[in-house]
Amino acid sequence: MANDIRIAEGSPFPLGATWDGRGVNFALFSANATKVELCLFDERGEKELQRIELPEYTDEVWHVYLHDLGPGAVYGYRVHGPYEPEAGHRFNPNKLLLDPYAKAHVGTLKWDPALFGYTLNAEGEDLTFDERDSAPFMQKCQVVDQSFTWTHATRVRVPWERTIFYETHVRGYTKRHPAVPESLRGTFAGLTQKEVVDHIRRLGVTSVELMPIQSFVNDSYLLDKGLTNYWGYNTIGFFAADPRFFSRGGGQIAEFKELVDHLHEAGLEVILDVVYNHTAEGNERGATLSFRGIDNASYYRLMPDEPRYYINDTGTGNTLNLSHPRVLQMVTDSLRYWVTEMNVDGFRFDLATILGREDHGFDEGGGFLDSCRQDPILSSVKLIAEPWDCGPGGYQVGGFPPGWAEWNDRFRDTTRAFWKGDEGIASELATRMTASGDKFNRRGRRPWSSVNFVTAHDGYTLNDLVSYNDKHNEANGEDNKDGHSDNLSWNCGEEGPTDDEEIRTLRERQKRNLLATLLLSQGTPMLLAGDEFGRTQRGNNNAYCQDNDVSWVDWEGIDADGHALTDFVNKLTTLRHALPVLRRGRFLVGQYNEALDVTDVKWMSPSGDELSNEQWDDPSMRCFCMLIDGRAQATGIRRPAADATLLIAMNAYHDVVDVKLPEIAGSQQWTCLIDTNMPVRDELPEYDSGDIYQITGRSLVLFALHARGSTQHVFDRLAENLVEDPAAGSNQNGTKR
Repeated sequence: MANDIRIAEGSPFPLGATWDGRGVNFALFSANATKVELCLFDERGEKELQRIELPEYTDEVWHVYLHDLGPGAVYGYRVHGPYEPEAGHRFNPNKLLLDPYAKAHVGTLKWDPALFGYTLNAEGEDLTFDERDSAPFMQKCQVVDQSFTWTHATRVRVPWERTIFYETHVRGYTKRHPAVPESLRGTFAGLTQKEVVDHIRRLGVTSVELMPIQSFVNDSYLLDKGLTNYWGYNTIGFFAADPRFFSRGGGQIAEFKELVDHLHEAGLEVILDVVYNHTAEGNERGATLSFRGIDNASYYRLMPDEPRYYINDTGTGNTLNLSHPRVLQMVTDSLRYWVTEMNVDGFRFDLATILGREDHGFDEGGGFLDSCRQDPILSSVKLIAEPWDCGPGGYQVGGFPPGWAEWNDRFRDTTRAFWKGDEGIASELATRMTASGDKFNRRGRRPWSSVNFVTAHDGYTLNDLVSYNDKHNEANGEDNKDGHSDNLSWNCGEEGPTDDEEIRTLRERQKRNLLATLLLSQGTPMLLAGDEFGRTQRGNNNAYCQDNDVSWVDWEGIDADGHALTDFVNKLTTLRHALPVLRRGRFLVGQYNEALDVTDVKWMSPSGDELSNEQWDDPSMRCFCMLIDGRAQATGIRRPAADATLLIAMNAYHDVVDVKLPEIAGSQQWTCLIDTNMPVRDELPEYDSGDIYQITGRSLVLFALHARGSTQHVFDRLAENLVEDPAAGSNQNGTKR
């Protein structure tokens, strides 16, 4: 590259490196810098070719235009300014910095003392300026060509009421998939393979939620132990997909677009798990990789009286300062980029309470939340909050504004506790199964606001939840001290794998109980990838650092029980899609509608009577029924619906309970659609009102009133999907008498 490259003043907008077909405009925000230098490198990012001082400074944005530069150009920044940690400033031009708006990263970060902006003094303090050049050890940025021909240029837009999330990890999902070519395993391209997409479609889920794919950093302390940051919740580039997920090398953003295109072709949404609450630079002892060296006092929340130190509401060392308008702009620009340029359908926000924090604490009318609500692009996609952080008042389940959905850990914990057999849980489970109206039924929010889950990436898998009483995280190198100790799990009588057929049978039934509760409840269900066939992490409930067989999905290890469980999940999703009463757009509140002569939901005892207050208050009650009347008002228009009427009977006792099927005005027979004690059956048996159905201990049974009229075709289709070849065999049947 010639040293006499033609430059012009350029423009302060847009931020980042933007190729216009003739050259590249570079623009970088820094309110406190005194000079900014652009460093151009060879295509491998190994040799610095030229250093150009950005000539213009407009509205706190440094900018320059380079003629005849194009896609593939590799670059980074050096930013000059005061190194005054006690005043919140940590500028050090010896440190090469990543552009916060870079669309691609190249190379690999190599941990070295030169990455740190300071040298510890005799007192062990971070106040001494470090003069070593960090460029040889840094990742670099790359100018990209955004052109791409979409087959499906519009988003899928699955209605919230029909949404079923499927949380997975790009690398772990295909790393051991036998149908994926070796060179594509663990990559975006691996997820596009027909066998992979077909499996996801057959499950009946609608939306694939990818764990973090934005460029992230491997922590040095993990690398020192031979481990890695597998989950990726350590972001350093909010616009760049991580190079390790590309099969064709870093910077090939078309591969991610191809993934989105393939999933959209299959009718599946793409949801990104994003981490805007902190960055990979850590606290005051962390490395200088990007934001810290560009403008530390603007990008991070610092202690008001001691700006040398960082506010740590995230538990990761730093907290991104979304109260600053330019930082807020960066986050919303990033989100819009992934929607408009990458075509994704929504986001799940890690530690989202941080995003709603202002100086006075969490505020559902905070700047970021308001920005999303009024933005014509962001308000049109799915926005899901993980509604907690480590700061004061950080637990905010139900506290987010209209338009947001939230992970509901109360559903997780209550469902686990009930099927584990804990006392005093039935009443709360009733609330959780009706979309947690105590948390979400306000300001016109809908039942879909509650994202229900039993397992997620953080914690036990479904198999391990019913196979381990205690966590087994020894492989993480922290003496099994990491991860939650209270998991509301039960091993069913023996810790870990067992050959005891009675225990194995009970575990499989417990899996079905948990899955059925998840997929038959009001709200939006989320399924953890691999739970459909019983994936195990060998009791590790914090596998964030296990980029190996502990975390990778073992496709070839799926046994007969695993295949049967997958079939059961498909039955549940078939029911959910076919029966609108399972995904009502209005909260079920248990009130009698005199005009319609209908109560939307009733809670019944095994004797067929409505539960009394004394029964609800009985801590030993472990069996009850939920009756959802399909005639109840389904919309704001006061008229009866024509949905199926369902009875969900749950028995967490260890023994059989007789349940009397209730009489509904004008009803004929009840059809048994699901019994978790006998997932394989050759017909859907029918029962008269008043019959006694014996529910096996620790089982869930779903009944529907025999179809008539407009709903008959639904039941005909269900009958085809819910029964099995009788030659496949069956477990012990429930009976009537």
